[in-house]
Amino acid sequence: MRDHLHGKDTPHPDVWTGRATNRVQWLLALVGAACMALGIELAVESAWTSGITALAMSVVGCIAAGLLVLFGTLAFVHVDLKLDKESVEVRCGHIGVPRRRIPLTHVAGAEFDPCVTPRHWGGWGYRWRPEKGTAVVVRRGEGVVLRLWDGHTFTITVDNAEAAVRAIRARLGAGTPGTAV
Repeated sequence: MRDHLHGKDTPHPDVWTGRATNRVQWLLALVGAACMALGIELAVESAWTSGITALAMSVVGCIAAGLLVLFGTLAFVHVDLKLDKESVEVRCGHIGVPRRRIPLTHVAGAEFDPCVTPRHWGGWGYRWRPEKGTAVVVRRGEGVVLRLWDGHTFTITVDNAEAAVRAIRARLGAGTPGTAV
Protein backbone atom coordinates (compact mmCIF):
# COMPACT_ATOMS: atom_id res chain seq x y z
CA MET A 1 0.00 0.00 0.00
CA ARG A 2 1.34 3.45 -0.90
CA ASP A 3 1.31 6.12 1.80
CA HIS A 4 0.10 9.39 0.24
CA LEU A 5 1.36 11.41 3.21
CA HIS A 6 4.90 10.05 3.41
CA GLY A 7 5.44 8.90 -0.17
CA LYS A 8 6.68 5.41 0.55
CA ASP A 9 5.30 1.94 0.96
CA THR A 10 3.93 1.30 4.42
CA PRO A 11 1.39 -1.03 6.01
CA HIS A 12 -0.28 1.98 7.71
CA PRO A 13 -1.24 4.60 5.10
CA ASP A 14 -2.70 6.91 7.76
CA VAL A 15 0.60 7.27 9.63
CA TRP A 16 3.38 9.73 8.77
CA THR A 17 6.75 9.13 10.38
CA GLY A 18 9.94 11.12 10.35
CA ARG A 19 13.27 11.20 12.12
CA ALA A 20 16.26 13.43 12.72
CA THR A 21 19.63 12.07 13.80
CA ASN A 22 22.77 13.63 15.23
CA ARG A 23 25.82 11.41 14.88
CA VAL A 24 28.00 13.91 16.81
CA GLN A 25 26.16 12.80 19.95
CA TRP A 26 27.91 9.43 19.66
CA LEU A 27 31.25 11.20 20.17
CA LEU A 28 29.92 12.81 23.33
CA ALA A 29 28.68 9.41 24.49
CA LEU A 30 32.22 8.10 24.08
CA VAL A 31 33.48 10.93 26.30
CA GLY A 32 30.95 9.84 28.94
CA ALA A 33 32.08 6.23 28.65
CA ALA A 34 35.70 7.35 29.01
CA CYS A 35 34.86 9.26 32.22
CA MET A 36 33.18 6.15 33.61
CA ALA A 37 36.17 4.02 32.65
CA LEU A 38 38.51 6.47 34.38
CA GLY A 39 36.42 6.27 37.54
CA ILE A 40 36.49 2.49 37.48
CA GLU A 41 40.22 2.49 36.77
CA LEU A 42 40.81 4.79 39.76
CA ALA A 43 38.75 2.53 42.00
CA VAL A 44 40.51 -0.66 40.95
CA GLU A 45 44.09 0.41 40.39
CA SER A 46 44.47 3.33 42.77
CA ALA A 47 47.80 4.00 44.44
CA TRP A 48 46.69 7.29 45.94
CA THR A 49 48.44 8.17 49.14
CA SER A 50 46.49 11.36 49.83
CA GLY A 51 43.62 9.59 51.56
CA ILE A 52 40.51 7.57 50.94
CA THR A 53 38.22 10.61 50.89
CA ALA A 54 39.93 12.17 47.88
CA LEU A 55 39.94 8.83 46.09
CA ALA A 56 36.25 8.19 46.81
CA MET A 57 35.30 11.67 45.62
CA SER A 58 37.31 11.22 42.41
CA VAL A 59 35.81 7.80 41.67
CA VAL A 60 32.24 8.90 42.36
CA GLY A 61 32.74 12.15 40.43
CA CYS A 62 34.13 10.43 37.34
CA ILE A 63 31.45 7.75 37.31
CA ALA A 64 28.60 10.23 37.94
CA ALA A 65 29.86 12.64 35.26
CA GLY A 66 30.30 9.75 32.84
CA LEU A 67 26.77 8.44 33.45
CA LEU A 68 25.24 11.90 33.03
CA VAL A 69 27.08 12.55 29.79
CA LEU A 70 26.53 9.03 28.43
CA PHE A 71 22.81 8.80 29.10
CA GLY A 72 22.17 12.48 28.46
CA THR A 73 23.64 12.25 24.99
CA LEU A 74 22.23 8.84 24.07
CA ALA A 75 18.74 10.11 24.88
CA PHE A 76 19.11 12.69 22.10
CA VAL A 77 20.99 10.82 19.36
CA HIS A 78 17.76 10.92 17.37
CA VAL A 79 14.15 12.01 17.56
CA ASP A 80 11.19 10.23 15.99
CA LEU A 81 7.99 12.01 15.00
CA LYS A 82 4.83 10.03 14.35
CA LEU A 83 1.59 11.53 13.08
CA ASP A 84 -1.53 9.40 13.11
CA LYS A 85 -5.25 10.20 12.89
CA GLU A 86 -5.41 11.38 16.50
CA SER A 87 -2.06 12.82 17.58
CA VAL A 88 1.52 13.87 17.02
CA GLU A 89 3.94 11.80 19.07
CA VAL A 90 7.59 12.69 19.64
CA ARG A 91 10.02 10.10 21.04
CA CYS A 92 13.69 10.65 21.78
CA GLY A 93 16.63 8.28 21.74
CA HIS A 94 16.73 4.52 21.67
CA ILE A 95 14.26 3.93 24.49
CA GLY A 96 11.85 6.66 23.44
CA VAL A 97 12.21 8.84 26.51
CA PRO A 98 11.41 11.64 26.87
CA ARG A 99 8.17 11.20 24.96
CA ARG A 100 5.39 13.66 24.26
CA ARG A 101 2.02 12.92 22.72
CA ILE A 102 -0.02 15.91 21.53
CA PRO A 103 -3.62 15.23 20.49
CA LEU A 104 -4.52 16.94 17.21
CA THR A 105 -7.41 18.60 19.03
CA HIS A 106 -4.73 20.64 20.88
CA VAL A 107 -2.97 21.75 17.67
CA ALA A 108 -4.02 25.08 16.11
CA GLY A 109 -1.56 24.90 13.22
CA ALA A 110 1.84 23.81 11.96
CA GLU A 111 4.66 25.77 10.37
CA PHE A 112 7.91 24.87 8.65
CA ASP A 113 11.11 26.34 10.14
CA PRO A 114 14.07 25.93 7.74
CA CYS A 115 16.72 26.65 10.36
CA VAL A 116 16.23 25.35 13.90
CA THR A 117 19.55 25.62 15.74
CA PRO A 118 20.70 24.30 19.12
CA ARG A 119 22.24 27.74 19.77
CA HIS A 120 18.84 29.45 19.64
CA TRP A 121 17.39 26.91 22.08
CA GLY A 122 20.32 26.74 24.50
CA GLY A 123 21.74 23.42 23.30
CA TRP A 124 20.67 19.97 22.22
CA GLY A 125 17.89 18.09 23.90
CA TYR A 126 14.44 18.77 25.28
CA ARG A 127 14.38 22.54 25.75
CA TRP A 128 12.06 25.21 27.13
CA ARG A 129 12.44 28.95 26.70
CA PRO A 130 9.73 31.26 27.99
CA GLU A 131 9.82 33.49 24.91
CA LYS A 132 9.99 30.62 22.38
CA GLY A 133 8.13 27.62 23.83
CA THR A 134 9.29 24.02 24.02
CA ALA A 135 11.50 22.12 21.57
CA VAL A 136 13.23 18.84 20.90
CA VAL A 137 16.47 19.73 19.13
CA VAL A 138 18.87 16.97 18.09
CA ARG A 139 20.61 18.77 15.24
CA ARG A 140 20.70 22.01 13.27
CA GLY A 141 18.33 22.16 10.33
CA GLU A 142 14.72 22.04 9.35
CA GLY A 143 11.95 21.54 11.85
CA VAL A 144 8.24 21.57 12.53
CA VAL A 145 6.69 24.23 14.75
CA LEU A 146 3.34 23.23 16.21
CA ARG A 147 1.14 26.10 17.36
CA LEU A 148 -1.04 24.85 20.20
CA TRP A 149 -4.43 26.19 21.19
CA ASP A 150 -3.14 27.18 24.64
CA GLY A 151 -0.79 29.71 22.99
CA HIS A 152 2.38 27.65 23.35
CA THR A 153 4.57 26.27 20.58
CA PHE A 154 6.37 22.96 20.29
CA THR A 155 9.29 22.70 17.84
CA ILE A 156 10.78 19.41 16.63
CA THR A 157 13.82 18.96 14.40
CA VAL A 158 12.93 16.34 11.81
CA ASP A 159 14.09 15.47 8.31
CA ASN A 160 11.59 16.31 5.58
CA ALA A 161 9.85 18.78 7.88
CA GLU A 162 7.92 20.38 4.99
CA ALA A 163 6.22 17.03 4.32
CA ALA A 164 5.44 16.71 8.02
CA VAL A 165 3.83 20.17 8.05
CA ARG A 166 1.76 19.28 4.96
CA ALA A 167 0.63 16.04 6.62
CA ILE A 168 -0.31 17.80 9.87
CA ARG A 169 -2.19 20.53 8.01
CA ALA A 170 -4.02 17.88 5.97
CA ARG A 171 -5.11 16.20 9.20
CA LEU A 172 -6.18 19.49 10.74
CA GLY A 173 -8.07 20.43 7.59
CA ALA A 174 -9.77 17.02 7.42
CA GLY A 175 -12.22 18.09 10.08
CA THR A 176 -10.55 17.19 13.34
CA PRO A 177 -12.98 18.69 15.88
CA GLY A 178 -11.84 21.94 17.45
CA THR A 179 -8.96 22.63 15.10
CA ALA A 180 -8.07 25.06 12.35
CA VAL A 181 -5.04 25.53 10.14
